[in-house]
Amino acid sequence: QVQLVESGGASVAAGGSLRLSCAGSGSYYATGCMAWFRQAPGKKREGVAFITPGEGTRYTDSVKGRFTMSKDNTKNTHYLQMNGLKPEDTAMYYCWWRHASGSNCYGEPYWGQGTQVTVSS
Repeated sequence: QVQLVESGGASVAAGGSLRLSCAGSGSYYATGCMAWFRQAPGKKREGVAFITPGEGTRYTDSVKGRFTMSKDNTKNTHYLQMNGLKPEDTAMYYCWWRHASGSNCYGEPYWGQGTQVTVSS
């Protein structure tokens, strides 16, 4: 069983920065697939950034060059550094984790509780 606890959401002005954190539990946490998703009101949840073992980090096009995902295996935590925030980045942000075998993610996905990011123009 993996539990994810998020923090770092806030209200900021456009152009500002935030860093989201997702602390995970479980002995396999550091070797798993990790990601950040977001869901804006009235929209589908979308993947923002992914770390897959052996394949590095990938980003959705709308955040490339502005967001950086990283992880600290010693702390069982992954992060989303968000710079140059825009009003369209306003959403509930969720961290996500699945077991990994090589570069394949498998098994039940685990989700954090969500943290709200609001960007004002």
